[in-house]
Amino acid sequence: MRKDFSPDVLPAGDFYRLLTAVVVPRPIAWVSSRSADGVDNLAPHSFFTVASVTPPIVQFTSVGRKDSLRNILDRGEFVVNLAPADLMAEVNATGTNFPPEVSEFDAAGLTREQGLTVGVPRVAESPVALECRLHSTLVMGDCILVFGEVTHAAISTDVLEGSHPRIDLLEPLARLGRDEWGHLGPVEELGRIRRSEWPGHFRRRDEPDA
Repeated sequence: MRKDFSPDVLPAGDFYRLLTAVVVPRPIAWVSSRSADGVDNLAPHSFFTVASVTPPIVQFTSVGRKDSLRNILDRGEFVVNLAPADLMAEVNATGTNFPPEVSEFDAAGLTREQGLTVGVPRVAESPVALECRLHSTLVMGDCILVFGEVTHAAISTDVLEGSHPRIDLLEPLARLGRDEWGHLGPVEELGRIRRSEWPGHFRRRDEPDA
């Protein structure tokens, strides 16, 4: 038995909360930007993904026109910092609705680190920083999708195995529903099945043993 929910019937806020409770876990883009007045902004955005391989483009969604969006439109650049589990309190604090003249770096006690290809600071405490140049934006209802071409990736050697980031060392945070946050759980490896390997390789759960 299922219960039905319609966005045409439920208030928008209620349906939004339902969506964010089932589209989980969501990675967090911890976006740093700089205003026209030189104030460094830092804010978490949990609608975040990779949008393109070549060129390398990441995308996050601004729910409404917030400081991050205004700064990025003005300067054309930003940084996506990884939100690690040991900085959950700081990530959450930077989601506070501070006035534009207040820097979340200072409010949360975080350290600025100069970017290599952008004039926007990175979060020094974060193990990963993706420096981005604004590629484009797309208005989608009451939200704005922001696409950034990655111009440089700076990754702490503490989380690398050779040149590959280890997920257990990154310990990324994820957003769930309500005020819930997710941490890294058990990690399993499972290779993709090639078409040539399909016969006899895969059995449905309802298929009896031979």
